[in-house]
Amino acid sequence: MNNWKKLSIILLWLGIWQITATFIHNPIMLVGPIEALQTLWWLLPSGDFWISIYQSFLRISIGFLTAFMIGLLLGSLAYHIPFVKELLEPPMLFFKSVPVASFVILALIWAGSRNLSIFIAFIVVLPVIYVNTISGLESTDQKLLEMAAIFRLPLWKRVRFIYLPALVPYLLSACRTALGMSWKSGVAAEVIGLPDHSIGERLYLSKIYLETADLFAWTLVIITISALFERIVLYLISRLCPPSADTLLKGESSRETADRSSV
Repeated sequence: MNNWKKLSIILLWLGIWQITATFIHNPIMLVGPIEALQTLWWLLPSGDFWISIYQSFLRISIGFLTAFMIGLLLGSLAYHIPFVKELLEPPMLFFKSVPVASFVILALIWAGSRNLSIFIAFIVVLPVIYVNTISGLESTDQKLLEMAAIFRLPLWKRVRFIYLPALVPYLLSACRTALGMSWKSGVAAEVIGLPDHSIGERLYLSKIYLETADLFAWTLVIITISALFERIVLYLISRLCPPSADTLLKGESSRETADRSSV
């Protein structure tokens, strides 16, 4: 029933979009979803279409994944070493506060237009993953950590069965936010930097030649790729969550009791 409700809402807004475009009756100002989908259908056989998608997807994915790994590492270090947290607080606050447009200008000077979207996606995603990593680790149940110390669990078991279950929900929440931000900022950076064979370049050309249908078609492409990438990443992260720590510790307790009784 919920799926039908969502579909009805989507169809409602598509209908409003189409009616508005028909009322305006100016393809330069606004085109309807039918015209946008027709244009997208015409773009599909083009080799440049798929090359542009591949290049943009590759760059933005590299920026996101690099920021994810480094943010996870720095957040873990900051959780265990208070000095690292204090040391990283100013740059993380700087990354969160400074407008993306300022980073784009600096990145054009430092990295050039080709790697611009990688740099911007990295800068936007890094503080989100870093902050949520710290929050997730700080939410770890201290009683479970005390029990793990009593049973002398190895570090890798504490990470897998205690820290990860606490961290994964925060990572999922962070990625839901960061993935959309990475695509928005990455494509915006491409529009400014205009690297060859990129989605940003195609959006810019659509604006230059007043091809509004192309603009909406490429926007649909961005939304679709971003949604698919988000589903894949969230699924992979959700698979990190192992069995509960309580089950593990009960097993360790039973094993230790058996060892003592045998002695």
